[in-house]
Amino acid sequence: MRGAVRSLPPGLADLFEEPFMRRFNLAVLVALTLGAGLTAMPAQAHDGTRSSGLANCTAGACHFDVPPGTYDVRVLLGGQADSSTSISGETRRSLLPETPVAAGEQVARSFTVNVRTPEGEPTGPDGTPGLDLALGGSAPALADIRVTPARHARQILLIGDSTVCDQPADPYSGWGQQLPQYLRKGVSVANYADSGESTVTYLQNPQLWATVQPLIRPGDLVLIQLAHNDKTTDEATYRTNLETLVAGVREKGGDPVLVTPIVRRWFNADGTLNNNTALLVNGLGVDHPAVIRSVAAAEDVPLIDLTAKTKALVESLGVEGSKAIYLYNEKKDNTHTSVHGATVYAGLVRDALVAEHLVSRGQMRVG
Repeated sequence: MRGAVRSLPPGLADLFEEPFMRRFNLAVLVALTLGAGLTAMPAQAHDGTRSSGLANCTAGACHFDVPPGTYDVRVLLGGQADSSTSISGETRRSLLPETPVAAGEQVARSFTVNVRTPEGEPTGPDGTPGLDLALGGSAPALADIRVTPARHARQILLIGDSTVCDQPADPYSGWGQQLPQYLRKGVSVANYADSGESTVTYLQNPQLWATVQPLIRPGDLVLIQLAHNDKTTDEATYRTNLETLVAGVREKGGDPVLVTPIVRRWFNADGTLNNNTALLVNGLGVDHPAVIRSVAAAEDVPLIDLTAKTKALVESLGVEGSKAIYLYNEKKDNTHTSVHGATVYAGLVRDALVAEHLVSRGQMRVG
């Protein structure tokens, strides 16, 4: 059965997270902002003690010497002039959307981030130890930052392929890489999607399912989107593999969510998407989205029909307009998404999580 939403009482999340504005002494601000040219210094964080402050930052980035775990990050944004700041972290994860602040004002934002090794794809390089954050936006200005161990944070774990994963380099991006920016403090995304994986290989590789399953805690959401690489998987095996993943999540007390795959950008002459290539029907005639829907119904698992949602969007954009969603312009790639496309698709997942009452509206960031 579906897990109950865990959230703060109505209105309380907004009290802690909605922007608050206040005037402050500009001379003090100048001393605090990153534009003053701070020197990076490793933070000390042992046995749960606080690791925080601008001393851990340089002009465009911050590093916190913390062990793997889940951390709450609270930032104060603003500067002497109008500013607009976004924050990413670890392997190009979008953690905070671009946030404008008027000159001479501050705005507070908070988010929860997962720190792990490897920090990106589970079969990829380890990455840099600790928590790394990068400032972006058209005019970034960071006035203060605090990083503390998260208490009782809920996890959203992702199981998927290259269309979901934390892609290591531009221009690629998976929708799971963009999902964290839509979440408020108290919910983290642990993205264990991995490029090239099918239901068969994800279950077989000890770096994947055997690593992820022990991390699942009661009440955690586990979103499962595997289909793009099941090109030679027969229907019975595909169905069994999905059932195995669902049962394994429930065994740990987690809440499985089945996600149908994003479409590929392959059009028919009439402007609709191709029934096979675009809509994920493999060479054996296995209709992956249809099987996922069937398993979700049979196992009473929440379903996010991302195939239907992305099909409707891509067809509405048309042959030319949909090129920006994928990497057609950069790589002639009609499967993998651009940062823009991944952000749009992550927004579809966000909306579905709220509509299915899997994550409360108060835990979601809408702008």
